Amino acid sequence: MVTGPADTYSLLADIGGTNTRVALARGTELLPDTIRKYRNADYPGLETVLSTFLAEEGNPDCAGACVAAAGPVRDGVATLTNLDWTIDGETVARAAHAETVAVLNDLQAQGHALGHLAPEALTTILDGPDAGPQAAKLVIGLGTGFNCAPVYETPGGRYVPPAEAGHANLPIRTEAELELCRELENVHGFPSVEEVLSGRGLVHTYAWLARRAGNPREVTSAGIFAAAESGSDPVAEETLRLFVKMFGTVTGNLSLIHLPFGGIFLIGGMARAVTPWLGPLGYGEAMRDKGRFSGFMKNFPVYVIEDDYAALTGCAHHLAARLAR
Repeated sequence: MVTGPADTYSLLADIGGTNTRVALARGTELLPDTIRKYRNADYPGLETVLSTFLAEEGNPDCAGACVAAAGPVRDGVATLTNLDWTIDGETVARAAHAETVAVLNDLQAQGHALGHLAPEALTTILDGPDAGPQAAKLVIGLGTGFNCAPVYETPGGRYVPPAEAGHANLPIRTEAELELCRELENVHGFPSVEEVLSGRGLVHTYAWLARRAGNPREVTSAGIFAAAESGSDPVAEETLRLFVKMFGTVTGNLSLIHLPFGGIFLIGGMARAVTPWLGPLGYGEAMRDKGRFSGFMKNFPVYVIEDDYAALTGCAHHLAARLAR
């Protein structure tokens, strides 16, 4: 439990499709002992989560609050994509007793964390030239859903525009990918990137390949990784191979759109889980398979963010900049 005068702390929350992580910060300093994780299914909405957390911390009077939500944000209101919650600044301010409130997309928060993470929080996947701290960067989130956010350094400070990249169409180059696309359209209504590149997407792809092989069955994402690692299930390895190739293709497409010479940063539980498979199953080759631009694609280094609380760090830095104005 923290103690201190009013307006000493800031309240931070990272709201995913499954869990919400909450913490306090003092300025830009995230207070590790205050970090807690709550299962969204156990609460009717974010206000209850925040009230529970603050009660556990002795109800500090916060100077500001910043929440990052896994869904689109418009006019300060977030609608979660994979959870029936709507979040607005007024609700957050009421729960936190905070005068300054920011509502971000979760990938925006991750973008604000870049440059403020411990060196050991980054694992290099693909090397590339050092373009300097002012170069554009790109955060790609792979977890319960899929999304990205470009990160720009401007004279007025860091700018991280939101996106909903996971709901664009899948890229299709092979007959098998076209067959998967048609399957997703028939079963789920629309063949979006997120219907393959996410936790549930991995499960969708495995189920499709199993039916295609004449042995229909369903396996959890954790089960797919375990079966592929043990070598006990060829369908699991085929699933991961297709998943990694598609992930590389989509990463390459997003790189050409945003030109992140400062690096691509992969975040999320699925990104960390699939990391050991990226090299062996051809992620880099798929990312750089862009015809006459294949050589150009070597300009973009790729890293995995290992810090599960990076979005909270990003919220702290974004909010501190707001409070300093």
